[in-house]
Amino acid sequence: MSKRNTPQRRHTILALLAEQGEVSVDALAQHFATSEVTIRKDLAALEKNGLLLRRYGGAVPVPQELISEPTQPISPHKQAIARAGVARIREHARIIIDSGTTTAAMIPQLGYKPGLVVMTNSLNVANALRDIEHEPVLLMTGGTWDPHSESFQGQVAEQVLRSYDFDQLFIGADGIDLERGTTTFNELLGLSRVMAEVAREVIVMVESDKIGRRIPNLELPWGSVHTLITDERLANEAREHLSARGIQLIIAPLQD
Repeated sequence: MSKRNTPQRRHTILALLAEQGEVSVDALAQHFATSEVTIRKDLAALEKNGLLLRRYGGAVPVPQELISEPTQPISPHKQAIARAGVARIREHARIIIDSGTTTAAMIPQLGYKPGLVVMTNSLNVANALRDIEHEPVLLMTGGTWDPHSESFQGQVAEQVLRSYDFDQLFIGADGIDLERGTTTFNELLGLSRVMAEVAREVIVMVESDKIGRRIPNLELPWGSVHTLITDERLANEAREHLSARGIQLIIAPLQD
């Protein structure tokens, strides 16, 4: 079964689990004529989605008492912004993906871009990248864990970033100040600015309801931003203001 059949294989794994009550890595590898590494990746992805529990050498069903309500789905506007971001990535590019729900929405689509090198400061992003087709070369910043932003920050992370150079940075924001730039509730600003320094193109990804929201902490001034991707709800006045700043503005359309 080829990599393109990953969803089908994972669906079959769940069917076998429901039928047998337990599955083993080695038996699944033989059943699908694939490697145990691939099967472990399948089980990790299914466990992450709450569909099974991994056990040593295999997996078991999720106990009924542990089944909870599904997580909040990604909004159509976030998905549109993510598609527009992925469309700007070339094969074999070297990119940074900052922590955040909008940037993380790109990850399922990155499997269509072979040869990527991806740096991130987010454990959630790193774990999600391990589940996609054409798994990229993954680089982690390391550093000090910040529970507020759920990401690594600090001088160690900054030093690691400065050891590389990147084609693009994909970063979100808590707000967009039309006069100053991107803003954030987080007071740890150093890493975002270093990310921008080491990337040839800085791409900010935000839903339009954040544009015009003023938050005290300036993260990236407009001079550090090349491209802003947002959704179709952006007001005309804000579009004109951003264009006048010399920012490449991309309005991501919803899919029919």
